[in-house]
Amino acid sequence: MSRQIKSNGFVVEALRILVVIFGAALGLQIARALSDDSDGMVLGFLTAPMIGVIVGAGLGYSLGGALARYLVKALDRSDRALEGITPEELVSGSVGALIASALVALITWPVFLVVSPLIALSIFVFLVVLGGAFGFTVAQRRREAVLAAIGSKTGVKSSRRSRNPARLLDSSVAIDGRIVEVARAGFALGRVVVCQPVLDELQQLADTSEETRRSKGRRGLETLDVLRRTPGIEITVIPDEVPEINDVDGKLVQLAIKHSYALLTMDTGLAKVAAVSGVEVQNLHALSIALRPPVTVGESLSLHLIRPGKESGQGVGYLDDGTMVVVEESEKHVGSDVEVEITSVLMTSNGRMAFARRRSI
Repeated sequence: MSRQIKSNGFVVEALRILVVIFGAALGLQIARALSDDSDGMVLGFLTAPMIGVIVGAGLGYSLGGALARYLVKALDRSDRALEGITPEELVSGSVGALIASALVALITWPVFLVVSPLIALSIFVFLVVLGGAFGFTVAQRRREAVLAAIGSKTGVKSSRRSRNPARLLDSSVAIDGRIVEVARAGFALGRVVVCQPVLDELQQLADTSEETRRSKGRRGLETLDVLRRTPGIEITVIPDEVPEINDVDGKLVQLAIKHSYALLTMDTGLAKVAAVSGVEVQNLHALSIALRPPVTVGESLSLHLIRPGKESGQGVGYLDDGTMVVVEESEKHVGSDVEVEITSVLMTSNGRMAFARRRSI
């Protein structure tokens, strides 16, 4: 921290000196333009150019410090914002900055023909940097059009969404915890983004006095820590970029729209709102429903037995998805439909297998 403070202080002083030089040069130029006799004494031994230099340097010193501190704070905020920037935004923003800087340089170069070289250089550099920042911001927001234009020129096709977008994590996924097993199985790999409001929400739950809520918050924080140490996953924490929105769900939707993140959630309501807003949603709750077994213990169904089983008295039938069901004491019913009740479901190397007993009607 102390090293960063010293570095910022050096930057402030360096920028202040540049502004002082610019102010002194500007004061000299104005004094020469207003004075008929640049060598005549105006105040004691001071000439008009000397007074112009002193006044300009003084104003530059006063204004330079405030301007330098403002620029350092702005760069610091930009550096934190860049932590959450996507590669698409970085590429499109860089292209926009280069184009805008080149256009500004082309338009403003005649300033060297009007004023002194030092003042002209200061004005030229300031306008070029300002134009580059403006071009970066505009191109970043219009990244789809910029990338499409680049793709049309280079022959590279661009899509509206990245094939492997960064995933913005909702607190419901962290609290549930099953994302860890999903990640260890090889899914949901890549960059996972956690915004500061989600961390604050989990921390608030972990510090509450209510046991149930406290355990949820601690489980969520533990899930994030495990994900951070899981190979193939990169956890990135970004600041709250939409402080004007109070609701955490609203913040997540806006961040996903702004950075083209895929929203990873288990909240069905949030998933619907995000989908309507045009956000790519990866709903783990829907995934768990899709992966649940086609039959569960205690379920009753009608089954057509097609052959005897390996053990005496068994009959074997198959569900529509190919799951084999072994029915006890049903060998004599092979070739007919029977009502059965599932007693157990096993996962084998050949797939899912269920055992059942015949229901008496």
